[in-house]
Amino acid sequence: MKVVLMLVLGMAAFVATAAETVAPGVDLIRGTFVPGRQPDGNSVVFRGTDGLVVMDTGRHAEHTQRILDYAQAAALPIKAVVNSHWHLDHIGGNPRVRAAYPGVQIYASAAIYDAMHGFLANYRKQLEGALAESKDDVQKQGWRDEIAIIDSGKALYPDIVIDKSQIRRLAGREFQIHLQSHAVTAGDIWLFDTTSRVLAAGDLVTLPVPFLDTACPAHWREALDNLAHRRFSVLIPGHGAPMSRTQFETYRHAYTNLLGCAASDLPKATCIDGWTRDAQSLLTDAESKSAKSLLDYYIDNSLRADPANTQKLCGA
Repeated sequence: MKVVLMLVLGMAAFVATAAETVAPGVDLIRGTFVPGRQPDGNSVVFRGTDGLVVMDTGRHAEHTQRILDYAQAAALPIKAVVNSHWHLDHIGGNPRVRAAYPGVQIYASAAIYDAMHGFLANYRKQLEGALAESKDDVQKQGWRDEIAIIDSGKALYPDIVIDKSQIRRLAGREFQIHLQSHAVTAGDIWLFDTTSRVLAAGDLVTLPVPFLDTACPAHWREALDNLAHRRFSVLIPGHGAPMSRTQFETYRHAYTNLLGCAASDLPKATCIDGWTRDAQSLLTDAESKSAKSLLDYYIDNSLRADPANTQKLCGA
């Protein structure tokens, strides 16, 4: 996750507040972007008849503690965790949730196994290098915390591997669990709650830009088309505020245009301006600034990167 190491320092602060109700029985614990440290993804909490189902557990201890505090206040145990994908800002809290609720079952794709020995192993080496070079004690502690998450090993892994799309009852609540292959990662999961019609999309939808570090851009576009066929009332992205269907269509349109521009001979600045124009209604002023710096990196290193690497991320 070299891009995050490089760019998180320049991002504006998007600080989460308390859990917010999205629909009856569905609450959002927002992730954060804080200058100087890695982000947390959104966590979605569904209340079942006999416990809670949590979509993604964040990265930092304080984010995961908010999930645990929510469960304590609700007087309901966390029965299940569904990880949308293996990025650390979505699975980093798994060990803490396991410690607090030993009976919890974690559901995820099998993609983390290869990631642990590939991408995350390489990222760990980058962190060791960053530690050796940095003289900032706060920053160094952040890198140590990242290493500690990776070194949690099997505590991050699923108890139940989702290897195909399916319907499951978790904590007495029915979910459609969808597996998307080689989109944001080799295996992404999104949840559709049939009771509330809330769709938890994970990083298949992210603001202020698509986070393309480990993505197959073309398959990601196909995944957005799949989401569009679901009759959701609210979509919760992996990063950013909940979206209406109209807002999601704005995002999907902006994503399609971004890919088209990046595949053309148009200057990078034109593609960046196109995204901020197309997605303007979804972005705050601070997010628009961050979007420009992030896309400056992603266009060069993902959308216009070595085709062989892109093919690999697409499963070829």
